[in-house]
Amino acid sequence: MSAIDFTSPGVPDYAVPPGETIREYLDELGMTQRELATRLDLSPKHVNRLVQGLVPLSAEIAQRLELVTGMPSRLWNRLEADYQSTQQRLRLQEELTEALPWLQEMPLRELIRRGALPEEPKDRISRIQQLLGFFGVAHLSTWRDLYERPSAAFRQTKSFEAVPGAVASWLRLGELAARDIECRAFDPGGLRSALPRLRQLTLQPPELIVPIMRDICAQSGVAVVFMSEVKGTRASGATRWLATDKVMLLLSLRYRTDDHFWFTFFHEIGHILLHGKGETWIDDEVAGGDPMEAEANRFACDLLIPDSQADRLRNLKSLESVRAFARELGIAPGIVVGRLQHDGIWPRRQGNGLRKKVTLASDL
Repeated sequence: MSAIDFTSPGVPDYAVPPGETIREYLDELGMTQRELATRLDLSPKHVNRLVQGLVPLSAEIAQRLELVTGMPSRLWNRLEADYQSTQQRLRLQEELTEALPWLQEMPLRELIRRGALPEEPKDRISRIQQLLGFFGVAHLSTWRDLYERPSAAFRQTKSFEAVPGAVASWLRLGELAARDIECRAFDPGGLRSALPRLRQLTLQPPELIVPIMRDICAQSGVAVVFMSEVKGTRASGATRWLATDKVMLLLSLRYRTDDHFWFTFFHEIGHILLHGKGETWIDDEVAGGDPMEAEANRFACDLLIPDSQADRLRNLKSLESVRAFARELGIAPGIVVGRLQHDGIWPRRQGNGLRKKVTLASDL
């Protein structure tokens, strides 16, 4: 990405309107603005505003000025173009300077390490331009609307402090990866029909899960992305609509066990099926009092262990009983252990040998 050099000695820090050249012409000839207005067939007020640079010098007026002054219209047009370009550059300079504090919010080193930002140039103005390009926005205010607000909402509902800049960066990395995943148009009915097949994947080794999961979900318009969390994100999963017919399901593998992995995955599926398009959901295992988060939790719980079977959990006393119960339900035993621990039936240290590690480093 090229950077604009605002500090070069050859770059003016002011804009000169074409009206300055008009003023010089009048001074040389001893002509008044009123007389020029008459010759140009314009009102004196309009000529005065031209001289002050308050109105643009149109191509039509440039042609009239050529006839009156003898200076070619292309030169008048060039003066106007240079004036507008310089004004825009100065406005951009002011805007980027005002955005300098934003750099303190962003995980620059990690984005550089991941190749999302270039090593050079690394001056602060260039870094702001690079960040705007990374997020695909023209203004910081747009970034705040698209990325800071959902990140801040996530932070406010949790018992820990997430960093909005880190959350936003993680979301954007996921978006860019999701662009490369081809999906059919979103089909909620197809996604619901695919839930039994997705649930069966809990029994498969992690290295076999990813391509099958992605393919099944892509058939219904869901792009599944695995992206390790940016430091400070503290999120296990997220759902973000990329278009009206395509949604991203983003997983960080923050908790690297199969019970957390599958609960987070189906929690995000719950958001996709139960809640409105256009919403962004950034989640941890904590519901945080949000009724929609609780609804997504309930969706994931019931899908993995149906409510009709939940009462049997209290009767599970041994590892073998957990294995038998899991075989009967057709899910991984680690998921049953996770539910037992979450519900307080088993202590956190009990049964962890049945919880499988999920490591998909090659996909992050």
